[in-house]
Amino acid sequence: MSYSILIVDDSLPMRSVIKRTLNAAGFGSSEILEAPNGREALKLMEGAWIDLIMTDYNMPEMNGLEYIKTVKAGEMSKDIPVVVISTEGNDEKIKDFMDAGAAGYITKPFTAEAIRDLVVNILGEMDYEEDIDDSDDDFDF
Repeated sequence: MSYSILIVDDSLPMRSVIKRTLNAAGFGSSEILEAPNGREALKLMEGAWIDLIMTDYNMPEMNGLEYIKTVKAGEMSKDIPVVVISTEGNDEKIKDFMDAGAAGYITKPFTAEAIRDLVVNILGEMDYEEDIDDSDDDFDF
């Protein structure tokens, strides 16, 4: 089964890293959409079916917390799981994300295994064509 995954991050290189990590984790057959901030993501969501959102916190226009709150307030989008991928790793900020409705949280830098495990936990197992090589999967952004 393939999914539609929306990556929301103002950093094009980070969106590319997350996309590459999803491909390596077996989600290569999924449709992966991208947006540089929460406002653009909301516009994109108007015409697309989304199974999972992966968002950063620190973004211009609309930050990740505002974006999550808006998604969760929408009748058509409230059930879409949202994963936060951010450098904001203090307990209070993570609690804010979870209280707003996030389904999970990953701290940058992350490993491919962390992404795969969380996405599989939320969406289910994909058919893996190859195992993830953990030797060089820490990304420093």
